[in-house]
Amino acid sequence: MKNYQIRTYEEAIEVIKEFGLLPLAKLVPDYPSLDSITSKDHWYSGSELDPWMWRAEFAVDGVAAYGKFIKKKSVLISRELLPLVRIILGSQQPLEKRYVDGLVSREALELYRLIDVEPGIDTRALRLKAGMKDKEKKKPFDNALLDLQGFLDIVVSGTKAKTNELGEKNGWSSTSFETMDYWAKSNDVKQIGINIEEAKMELKEHFAQICSPESMKALGKIFKF
Repeated sequence: MKNYQIRTYEEAIEVIKEFGLLPLAKLVPDYPSLDSITSKDHWYSGSELDPWMWRAEFAVDGVAAYGKFIKKKSVLISRELLPLVRIILGSQQPLEKRYVDGLVSREALELYRLIDVEPGIDTRALRLKAGMKDKEKKKPFDNALLDLQGFLDIVVSGTKAKTNELGEKNGWSSTSFETMDYWAKSNDVKQIGINIEEAKMELKEHFAQICSPESMKALGKIFKF
């Protein structure tokens, strides 16, 4: 596989478009990740060459959906591949039915409803509105967000800086969320009318053109093709 080394946000966009799936850190053997194709010196530098800053920009610019969609790891999925991945990894059942069936927690259902009515809500405000600000509720809160991302129900839509009373930046930025339906509609990513087996076949054909046998084997386990 080609050895990629990039410097700029624009170059990263081209890699996302080519591969369709770009993990932030190593997830698939013999396959690129954002940290493997960029210089360690630029990470967390706060400059325009900082890949950590790019991760939310991809979502804001409509380049790729961003979230912990696979194995609870952060990945970028291109707008072109997203409809296929949603069919394979997402659920065809409404969240309310999955809750009734015991597939998702009450916390996940409550958080989804809050995100649905307030697109772009950040984690600080979300915990407060959900009544989950107490320390003992952090783990159920985090797990609920992971479950929602794992089913591709929600997507990271950006980051929101923590500020003091004077409006000055004060502390780490907070992650913001939208429902996947809202993000897809906002970025004109349309769903496609094919079944799961057809989606798997299309995805397999895509990766077969650019991946080694080793990475294909790992991707086959993820997407079950």
